[in-house]
Amino acid sequence: MIRLFHVSDVHFGREDTAAVAWFDALVHAERPDAVVMTGDLTMRARRREFDAGLHWLQRLPVPVTVEVGNHDLPYWNLFDRFFRPYRRMGKVERMVERPIDLPGVAIVPLVTTARAQWRLNWSKGYVSRGALRRTLDLIAAVPNDRLIFIAAHHPLIDANTHASANTRGGAGALDALAAAGADAVLTGHVHDPFDMAREVDGQVVRMIGAGTLSERTRTTPPSFNEIRIADGRFEVVCRTMSSQPDAVLARERV
Repeated sequence: MIRLFHVSDVHFGREDTAAVAWFDALVHAERPDAVVMTGDLTMRARRREFDAGLHWLQRLPVPVTVEVGNHDLPYWNLFDRFFRPYRRMGKVERMVERPIDLPGVAIVPLVTTARAQWRLNWSKGYVSRGALRRTLDLIAAVPNDRLIFIAAHHPLIDANTHASANTRGGAGALDALAAAGADAVLTGHVHDPFDMAREVDGQVVRMIGAGTLSERTRTTPPSFNEIRIADGRFEVVCRTMSSQPDAVLARERV
């Protein structure tokens, strides 16, 4: 069985130190096959926040892939935001948008952040044609015996959560990913876990959201998802830092 830990929205600068320590202890004790971090490593993309977040990522003893969230783009330095937005992530460049190939599953990145948009709220999701094309090219190279998981920051379509992503181009991207054979899209951004299935032209694709390890919780305590993969099937378990037992996420039926 392959096990992935899907974590998101740690927001160093506003991280929950107890939740981060809890997650670290589980990674070191259980050694999942990989950690998928779906964005918002920092709160305001400040240097000290990246230093703390990158140090955390580098200490994890398993393969890691990291997506860039809207909070990871510079807020106050517009030159950096437009011309070198990922400069402060250079220490973990090998992890950023890194495809991972494991027995039975391939993890493929999709960029959903934008340096600027034709709307006031730039924190919302956006899938450009170029970003989608790059992801589809990576999918085309995946061996036929793999499940395909897409790692992105913003949900491509909104789930029934307190916050929304309003991802422009997201519904069309989901259609294209389903047609290309994607089995699931792993995301963050909304700070609450969810798992819902959608049928697109006869293809079922699951949208799976992770919670947060930050102080900015909404309806769920600090949490992450454990994804268990075996024999071409997978299940998602939401693991929460609370006294309640871990639970398989409820999923809408198609």
